[in-house]
Amino acid sequence: MAADRGSGWRGLRVAILILALWEVAGRFDLVAGGALPSVGEILVRLWQDRADYPLHVWATLYASAAGFVLGNLAGVAAGVVFALSTTALRIFRGVNIAIFALPPIAIAPILVLTLPGMAPRVALAALGVYFVTMTATVVGISQADSRAADLVRAYGGSRRDVLRLVEFRGALPVILAGLRIAAPNAVLGAILAEFGGGGRWGLGTYLLGSLGRGEPDRLWGIGVIATLIAGLSYAAFALLSRRFLGSARAVTLNTAVPAAQPDRGPLARRIVMSLATVALPFFLWWVFIKATGVPDLIAKTPAAVVDYLFFSPAAGAAQERLWAAMAQTLPITFLGMVAGLSFAFILAILSRLAPRAIEAFMPVALVTQTMPLVALTPLLVLILGRGTSLTLWVTISVTFFPAFVTLAQGIALVPRSAEELPRVYGASRWTEMRMVTIPASLPYLFAATRLTVPRALLGVMIAEWLATGRGLGNLLNQSRGYLDYAMIWTVAAVSVGLAVLFYQAVVMVERRVLGRLGMTTAE
Repeated sequence: MAADRGSGWRGLRVAILILALWEVAGRFDLVAGGALPSVGEILVRLWQDRADYPLHVWATLYASAAGFVLGNLAGVAAGVVFALSTTALRIFRGVNIAIFALPPIAIAPILVLTLPGMAPRVALAALGVYFVTMTATVVGISQADSRAADLVRAYGGSRRDVLRLVEFRGALPVILAGLRIAAPNAVLGAILAEFGGGGRWGLGTYLLGSLGRGEPDRLWGIGVIATLIAGLSYAAFALLSRRFLGSARAVTLNTAVPAAQPDRGPLARRIVMSLATVALPFFLWWVFIKATGVPDLIAKTPAAVVDYLFFSPAAGAAQERLWAAMAQTLPITFLGMVAGLSFAFILAILSRLAPRAIEAFMPVALVTQTMPLVALTPLLVLILGRGTSLTLWVTISVTFFPAFVTLAQGIALVPRSAEELPRVYGASRWTEMRMVTIPASLPYLFAATRLTVPRALLGVMIAEWLATGRGLGNLLNQSRGYLDYAMIWTVAAVSVGLAVLFYQAVVMVERRVLGRLGMTTAE
């Protein structure tokens, strides 16, 4: 308890020091000629704009809260089904990977085209939380105490009793950890949908309308409010977890798509299951189009996208534009992913070698984790301009923290006895890390990579959309302006496909490397 209190005071002192340095830098225009206003100037502008915020904040809160509730209900229900039925988990694996990997910015225009009113915001917020909660539910139920389940069965309990009394209760700490991470995701999803939704109210709408006014203090004020909403939602579920679970709460969250047991059935059955896994996402896409009743001119089925890209008179020009955009997006995505992972890896190592330094850095890291990406990007534009450095910074900022948490978790789980053996033979702390700790935490490095891949693509596309005027993000934005609906659907499909492809590539490398080393994955 005393250690927690000391850590809290250190964090508070660091936060005060950062705010003081920020105030000095802003007052004297030390950063990019005034692009970073002082804390006082931001607060004054927030007070001056106070009449603007209530309706904008309410719209964002309504959409994110509704999406949070709906997405979590779907996530928990799906998690229970997947935990009880490996067949269902295997069939829906393709859908789950697609939801995990999809860049929200790619489908935001799709939802705006096909859904009315606030529905696009709610839907994107729900998609942002579904996977996190579903995975937490599957992992929590799968790791329930089998001895307690056997006891319930011995006293005549049914399968439902085991689920209710043992498995779901045992999963509660992990589910609450999932809700804690899902809450800021819901806010990000709502704001992303507001950017392209054409509505009057919402923080995303307010931010978009303020971009061209040359008022850094207003942009920073909007970013602060968005960050406060996301941060408070994160803190609320962290407090709820502490209140009801105490020390039993989960430390971190599994970042992988839950793995079903290998199918040992007949070859024909395995082929049918594999085809169903691949076909189901496209079938649900087709069902969504038909269910919304949107005209064919606007809504494009998978077959329509294939026809546009390969067989229509405009196929050549469409392919040329798409390849040019991908050539701009993919290299910077790979570079940003490597940079974000490297930064996370260094921080994770330092969390063991210099824990107090990392504790001092954590307030800054938490801000980058909770600040909605669309609010962060315009602020970085003011400081860094619109070049490659901006895209890299955005990508690193959204990838390093989740990867760091995962890597730090893996390092913390290395048995102390294994670490002490090299020291007995006179090895230095770094030698012990290099020979024992880092190799032992290799599964978590792959887990962090799986998590980083889609986030890196999301960060790059948002930077391209809002600032750089390049790549897939800019092509998506241009297509909206030209009412080129076929290209909008094509970019969305290609973006999701690329993210899924990268994810699967990491999984294949992971299985090959860890299989040779005789290690299991962090799933």
